[in-house]
Amino acid sequence: MAAAPRPDLLDRLAVQTAERESAQLRRRLRTIEHADGPWLETGGRRLLAFCSNDYLGLAQHPQLIAAFKRVADDEGVGSTSAHLICGHRAEHAMLEEALAAWTGRERALLFSTGYMANLGVLQALLARGDLCVQDKLNHACLLDGAQLSGAELKRYPHADVAAAARQLAARGEAGALLATDGVFSMDGDVAPLHELAALCRREHATLMVDDAHGLGVLGEDGSGSVRAAGLGQREVPVLMATLGKALGCAGAFVAGPAALIDGLMQFARPYIYTTAMPPALAAAALTAVQLAQTESWRREKLTALISRFRTGAVQLGLTLSPSSSAIQPLVLGDTQAAVDAAQALEQQGLLVTAIRPPTVPAGSARLRITLSAAHEEEHVDQLLDALETLRLAPAPG
Repeated sequence: MAAAPRPDLLDRLAVQTAERESAQLRRRLRTIEHADGPWLETGGRRLLAFCSNDYLGLAQHPQLIAAFKRVADDEGVGSTSAHLICGHRAEHAMLEEALAAWTGRERALLFSTGYMANLGVLQALLARGDLCVQDKLNHACLLDGAQLSGAELKRYPHADVAAAARQLAARGEAGALLATDGVFSMDGDVAPLHELAALCRREHATLMVDDAHGLGVLGEDGSGSVRAAGLGQREVPVLMATLGKALGCAGAFVAGPAALIDGLMQFARPYIYTTAMPPALAAAALTAVQLAQTESWRREKLTALISRFRTGAVQLGLTLSPSSSAIQPLVLGDTQAAVDAAQALEQQGLLVTAIRPPTVPAGSARLRITLSAAHEEEHVDQLLDALETLRLAPAPG
């Protein structure tokens, strides 16, 4: 009997892409020709953007640009090697020291992206037979990292500490790590960190927090959701955060006890086998860290803009998710409704992204509205005026 023909992988991928197209879920690139603070030029149009993660408005800060240029002039662009070969420059070392001090940790370690940082941490800490418990709404890289580690992955309903406790207790003999976003990227709410820390202490599990969307924004000095919750390295020994959101640069870091950082340098494959970020970028990020700590007016302005937007949305009868962060989701439910709303806003000169499944669960398509210290009050009012014209219906349920 002849064997069945081997499937063509590219054909299969094309079929899957066509299925996304027919379901109106296909992702497409948009090229931005020029950025000017919150204004973006694309397709010959100038749009006011409410979809970037430049929460503190630092991405085009002249001091960051000057630091980048200075080191690029002195050192060139690429670091030319992995950190452990000859890619670790003085700029990287200074940035790691500053990040550790800012977040109240013994040490910090730079990664080229947040995705790589989470893959590296989970792959280094977990092994087959271990247990990884995660919030269902965690970022994809936390989920991928657990799956790649070979550990058993259990996902608890969003922010449900009791469910997480049951999952941990069910395998009390296994090495266990509980991982959560600090600020959830699509909902904007903050994880119940106090309760999760207490749970991990009772169950002798390691707590890891991905604070990509909290660093720079939360806490009196901007050091993030963990410090804002009054927790430190003892309660949350593994902290990851990115440099490409509130800090306006690119890259990521993991911070924690010296034993964690030493171990990651030995066993985190995405760190060991990747070219280090450009030293000029590290210099720019160091400047951003300093500005984020000293220019508290940026967080104060952002907080005021968030309040203005939420107050205006309530007056319009819009139902927002319970978020005090810069991420303000307007859940519409239906995919086509979210796409239509985004297109209507663009016709009025505003760029707001429609987020659809599979990025968010089915039935929870939304406008993911993000605010920045680069915005002004009149920008928020312009967005509210435009939303009013759409006469949006809230998501069912």
